[in-house]
Amino acid sequence: MAKALWYVGDGRADLREEAVAAPGSGEVRVRALHGAISRGTERLVAFGRVPASEYERMRAPLMAGAFPFPVKYGYATVGRVEVAGTLSQIKPGQTVFALHPHQDEFIIPAAMAVPVPAAVPPARAVLAANMETALNGLWDGAPGPADRIAVVGGGIVGLLIARLCARMPAAEVTLVDIAPERAALARALGSGFATPAEAPRDCDLVFHASASAQGLATALGLAGEEATIVELSWYGAGEVAVPLGEAFHSRRLRVVASQVGKIAPSHRPRWTHGRRLAAALALLEDPALDVLLAPPIDFDELPARLADLLASNGDARCPLIRYPAASAAQV
Repeated sequence: MAKALWYVGDGRADLREEAVAAPGSGEVRVRALHGAISRGTERLVAFGRVPASEYERMRAPLMAGAFPFPVKYGYATVGRVEVAGTLSQIKPGQTVFALHPHQDEFIIPAAMAVPVPAAVPPARAVLAANMETALNGLWDGAPGPADRIAVVGGGIVGLLIARLCARMPAAEVTLVDIAPERAALARALGSGFATPAEAPRDCDLVFHASASAQGLATALGLAGEEATIVELSWYGAGEVAVPLGEAFHSRRLRVVASQVGKIAPSHRPRWTHGRRLAAALALLEDPALDVLLAPPIDFDELPARLADLLASNGDARCPLIRYPAASAAQV
């Protein structure tokens, strides 16, 4: 029997047992080591704020149940392959990343088990889904060397975008957030930091990832003449006022939506989702990214800790789940 986290009501979740069969042909059984909660998306799921119009598009690849509740949701699990069925290219003992909900053991198609590079620790590998979102956002924004770039919103996706942009030659990158305590994270990743009042104006490119109307207004105010604002936030069922007055038209600004469900148009003819996820895992071969991982929470404690983890004013770092298999490996 396996245990899985189910969102069951407004801000409530519990652990449910379910049977795990032997893997069939082309399948593998995975025992989870670590997982991550995607704070922004899972906050909307946990509080029933997924719009009915988006129920199908918002289905995670391996979720169970149905929106709004009960639903088994999540898409960041790293585990070890325990058993591989016939015709599987993945072998027992391999560490893999899977877009699977929070569950301590599960069966998946071998094609959905993505090998984790040897240089990436299992705990850091949970950032793969967020890194894939950040990578897709960069493709949508197309930053260049020496660009002045602002990233509004210091959550995980914003911090990963800041890291990727900061590695570009001569790029001037500033993470913009209302929480000054996030400055240390930004600087550890090679980015500058500023509050909205102090942020540099006339930017060549602005990424917005705060999921707030105030953040979007800040992003518009930081963009230079004919610059692009890449909108990575998803607001769920909420309505957001977009300030398109003042100089928005005269400065010919562009707001571009970036969403990880589809590969950015610039790369879509040549890239598959599998290739993009593998590239995201390779980008995690960066020890500096360990600062983004919060102290781990044991899986059994998750339902009781969920409200704190999903708080909008909580820790900016990634909520890291530790499964029993990872605890046993440390003994």
